[in-house]
Amino acid sequence: MTSALTLPTGSQLASSWPELPPGSQPLPRDLDHLLALRVPGLIATRRHIHSHPELSGTEFETAALIARELSLAGLNPRLLPKGNGVICDVNGRPDGPVVALRADIDALPLDDPKDVPYRSTVEGVCHACGHDVHTSILLGVGMLLAQLADLGELDGRVRLIFQPAEEILPCGSLEVIEAGGLDDVVQIFALHCDPNLPVGQVGLRVGPITAAADNVTVRLSGPGGHTARPHLTVDLVDALGRLITEVPALVSRRVPANSGLLLVFGHASAGTRYNVIPSEASASGTLRVMDRDTWNQAPKIVAQVVRDVIAPTGATVDLEYLRGRPPVCNDSRAIQVLTAATAAALGPDGIAETPQSMGGEDFSWYLEYVPGALARLGVGRSGPNVDLHRASFDVDERAIPAGVRVMVQTALRALAAVR
Repeated sequence: MTSALTLPTGSQLASSWPELPPGSQPLPRDLDHLLALRVPGLIATRRHIHSHPELSGTEFETAALIARELSLAGLNPRLLPKGNGVICDVNGRPDGPVVALRADIDALPLDDPKDVPYRSTVEGVCHACGHDVHTSILLGVGMLLAQLADLGELDGRVRLIFQPAEEILPCGSLEVIEAGGLDDVVQIFALHCDPNLPVGQVGLRVGPITAAADNVTVRLSGPGGHTARPHLTVDLVDALGRLITEVPALVSRRVPANSGLLLVFGHASAGTRYNVIPSEASASGTLRVMDRDTWNQAPKIVAQVVRDVIAPTGATVDLEYLRGRPPVCNDSRAIQVLTAATAAALGPDGIAETPQSMGGEDFSWYLEYVPGALARLGVGRSGPNVDLHRASFDVDERAIPAGVRVMVQTALRALAAVR
């Protein structure tokens, strides 16, 4: 690692979490001491990943780094078939259950404007969602659990899943499942950074915690023409305006109000000249919805409303509706495990209630196969917080040891619960 990515000697981050949080329980076998020794390296790893981000589907160097770190801990990682993700079992008692922990590893297509030594060195790519933190936490968990396994004190297997392509469609979780990532797994857990919670708190919720999320693209076409004579052609700019302003409101009127359906267009394009009516126009966006039944109906509803709105304009419609991911629906028993683990790791004050988010998360696909839960990890910084998916997003790095403690406790308690 370069000097810019090495934690400075005496850094607050290197020394601010040696003590146990108030009301928490120590990890077995003096693992807290080992964690304290590992924290500077985990933070340096996070900064290295942050400085060298890779877009969804191309996480080859990140996966190679993960595999190297796990191998140094005495584990036997295997790359996904494409080489852009990693699965690694920490093998304890051979007749014990298998519990999975998942971290996503991809970055977003954004420039990094932050004035920090670990600023992205890749133009147009940035870790603006905290996946670098998720990855570093799971590496730390693997190192500690490997120590327990060596001592013969791990009551089963813990599968570490470092997943690619969470930010795009098709989802990377489906690649992991196809590669056998859920084989024999009885429960699965994950953390996701939340800048609205302070370090030392974890947001928990039974049932839906994220929304379903799909991608919608509408392409309009017509003969084109002169802006002086719109009556002789199809005015695609007018049609596009109707699409963007009318369709979202009309779609929301076709479903129950408490379904929380939200259709938002994030991109629109039409024309190249002020006096030419274009022959092509398009708009793309996301449809998000809180409940599964409405999500199942959404493609048919959107298709009908789009055609009804555009029909009077005379434009030809080509609708591409790309299924994304269902809501993440947390299993109640898995949340019981996470609640007990959070209290043990961070003290009772570490437990926080969290609302359902309109954001999408492809962790939901794992929950189609096995029960589990996603929790929100507090990473809030002092001063105004910056939301996820903004290029200036950053975290309080004390969240890394906090997350490691939570996930180690989660793995141990999950194994014990199904022993």
